[in-house]
Amino acid sequence: MDRFDAMQAFARVVETGSFTKAAETLHMSKTSVTQLVQQLEARLRVRLINRTTRKLNVTADGAVYYDRVVRLLADMDDAETSLSTASASPRGRLRIDVPSPLARMIIVPALPEFHARYPDIQIDMGVSDRIVDLIDENVDCVVRGGELTDQSLMARRVADLQLGVFAAPRYLERAGVPLHPHELEETHQRIVGFLWARTGKALPYAMRRGDETVRVQGRYVLAVDDGNAYLAAGLAGMGVLWLPHYMSQTHCARGELVPLFADWQLDPMPLYLAFPPNRHVSTKLRVFIDWVVELMARHAPVANPSV
Repeated sequence: MDRFDAMQAFARVVETGSFTKAAETLHMSKTSVTQLVQQLEARLRVRLINRTTRKLNVTADGAVYYDRVVRLLADMDDAETSLSTASASPRGRLRIDVPSPLARMIIVPALPEFHARYPDIQIDMGVSDRIVDLIDENVDCVVRGGELTDQSLMARRVADLQLGVFAAPRYLERAGVPLHPHELEETHQRIVGFLWARTGKALPYAMRRGDETVRVQGRYVLAVDDGNAYLAAGLAGMGVLWLPHYMSQTHCARGELVPLFADWQLDPMPLYLAFPPNRHVSTKLRVFIDWVVELMARHAPVANPSV
């Protein structure tokens, strides 16, 4: 039995809650993972996991051992990456997931710069606005807009996205130019709905002008759950959009979108990079986080870096 492989298998079983899922993330067979955990239990002479046909539970001894194993695996990784060659050139595969517009407009165009710095890091990028189970899917980190609802995750605020309200000229010719946000609730006006992954619903937007605050829900004939599709719908004249400036500025310059309600303000949308709490922050993940912070500072710097 390779003790390192056995400890890694045990830790992944605990994190995923399943031998099958652990095997998938480790690219091993379920039988191999099961045997490694059984051999580890035999060596330690304690039961680490109680198994039933429906579920598994970590024993009290297993929970204590897991905490020690996570720290030990992290120390081993640190020991390897502390070598001068490893520190100078972090290597390995990073699995990340980012929103589709952010990937298309900001992150992917800048990746040659990242690759030039860190040529030995391979990136597997999921592009979505869905909720990602970082443990089950063995994802190292996600980038998401809006306040985080999963308080168990570790997170770093990497940007504050300034928002505005926009519409295509063809839509405004048909529906008229709204002069007050409340007009978006009227029957002749339409918005494009965005279905947030955590609720599956289109949420109202809060807007302020002096002492006046309104929350606009609006009516829609189309709602989508993807940022690129949302922008495309607005450009096609399907309704009014709420967009971060990085998504709107090029289209405004071309005359494809028109800003609305210039005297109204919206709170910026925080952008977070989140990762599992029990997953050691490897050197390759650390340099990626630092690079994303540096990249977003050029586009949408955090207003209050201490947050």
